[in-house]
Amino acid sequence: MPLQPLMMSDQSDDDDGDLSVALKTRPKTKRPPLYKVLLLNDDYTPMEFVVHVLERFFGMSHAQAFEIMLTVHKKGVAVVGVFSHEIAETKVGQVMDFARRHQHPLQCTMEKED
Repeated sequence: MPLQPLMMSDQSDDDDGDLSVALKTRPKTKRPPLYKVLLLNDDYTPMEFVVHVLERFFGMSHAQAFEIMLTVHKKGVAVVGVFSHEIAETKVGQVMDFARRHQHPLQCTMEKED
């Protein structure tokens, strides 16, 4: 038996022809917390090495890296980036591994952003 197209007049009486769509509401998702990656000063790691690390792992220009390196040197610590937990963790690991391979005591840490 061939199918007949459903016409508006064929609809049951309890449907008033309203073709609105039911929308599902999604719960508001919270943004994941961000983490600051910090570089700590020490008395042994050469300034040039710190500049190289900032350029290589944080994509900074030479001028930006130099400014951050001076901040680390003068203040003892500087925020070098703010990332999701996984990226911050990776960056810290990369910097620490790179410093160890080059026999520098450079310290890189992360902390939750306020």
